[in-house]
Amino acid sequence: MYEQIKHAILTKKLQAQSQLPSKRMFANQLSVSIHTIKEAYEQLLAEGYIYSIERSGYFVAPFEFEWQQLLIQKKSAPATKNNKTPIQFDFSNGHVDKEAFPFTTWHKLMKKHFSADNLITSPWQGEHKLRGEIAEYVGRSRGVDCEASQVFIYSGTQSQLQTLCQFFGSQTHVGLENPGFTRIHATLQHCGLSTHAIPVDNHGVTVPTETIHILYTTPAHQFPLGMVMSIKRRAALLQWANSNEAFIIEDDYDSEFRYKGLPIPSLANMDKLQRVIYFGTFSKILIPSLRISYVILPNSLIEAFNLFNQEQKSVVSKVNQLVLADFIEQGLLDKHISKMRTIYRKKQQTLLTAINTHFSKEFQVIGESSGLHIIVTLPKRLSEEEAIQRALSVGIKVYPCSTSFQSPTEYAMILIGYGGLSINQIKEGIALLANVLQ
Repeated sequence: MYEQIKHAILTKKLQAQSQLPSKRMFANQLSVSIHTIKEAYEQLLAEGYIYSIERSGYFVAPFEFEWQQLLIQKKSAPATKNNKTPIQFDFSNGHVDKEAFPFTTWHKLMKKHFSADNLITSPWQGEHKLRGEIAEYVGRSRGVDCEASQVFIYSGTQSQLQTLCQFFGSQTHVGLENPGFTRIHATLQHCGLSTHAIPVDNHGVTVPTETIHILYTTPAHQFPLGMVMSIKRRAALLQWANSNEAFIIEDDYDSEFRYKGLPIPSLANMDKLQRVIYFGTFSKILIPSLRISYVILPNSLIEAFNLFNQEQKSVVSKVNQLVLADFIEQGLLDKHISKMRTIYRKKQQTLLTAINTHFSKEFQVIGESSGLHIIVTLPKRLSEEEAIQRALSVGIKVYPCSTSFQSPTEYAMILIGYGGLSINQIKEGIALLANVLQ
């Protein structure tokens, strides 16, 4: 009733100032209860579509705005036949092995913490217990010596970067790896900060020569090219930061999954958290949908950062934070990482063997030292777009590298992730991919 009368008023089938039937008369005409008409009239009255005059009844309210233009019916587009080949093998670098996630253990911990007391929000910095467990975890795994007071919990790398952008201010100049994370570049632009493309070579991001205040880098596994930053380059960057009173954001991306050689110390470990801001996440270690990440700040920034964010609220579920804290405290995270490192090493070996078996030498692999993806360089006869389209035609999804570059590249490359696929899927997918690309 409400919708019908409103539509009649907006389309001017009921003219302004015209009187509506009485509730009793309308109810009799439509064979409905007076209560139904009363509810409809009261809603229209509350929204201003009609007005009432005591002992006279209800009348259509006048409108100066031309409503007709808002009510033009959109013609639905004719249905098109979907001829796209369904995706059978998605080689995304953002996927993880969901079958290996410890669902039973996680469910038990979730039941433990899912109570009325934990349905409130956490302190804006995050649960103190989780922050303490993270401080201990990064200490033993990455040599980062810090206290719980330096750890801040967020719902992803982009959200914590946005907060830092606001904290440092719009006059801040930020250096970004080129190539590098496109989402990081987009986040900085959305925040209005000036960005500078800093070239990457075989040792990682190069030392900036222009005036910048913050350098964002992924030294453990450069994205997307996959190289691990050398000790010499790390030392040079720390010297640059100290000399220029700049900060380095170390996104320790994929540091848990290193397959060749010994673990390389983090920048935060070498710097003792003087000029380094450390970023970590549990998206690749556990599952992306958990949405828990963290920032570790130098002590020199803590007081000002807390003051700046004193009116903020936590952006992460309290229950999830407490579950994760228990998971780390009970030693389950370390065991899970060890298990996943073995699983992903086997998957990567399967992937590299399949590429060597099915692809010719004109296709080169780079970035296989760590992480959950590799890069394949394409022969000059094959463009990135053509390779991706050929793959899609047989139900395979591979990803572009060009989007990570801020300038054209010398040769085309595609990104192939393997974390979310089984051993057999990797074998089948690579064989099919090689067939269509060659």
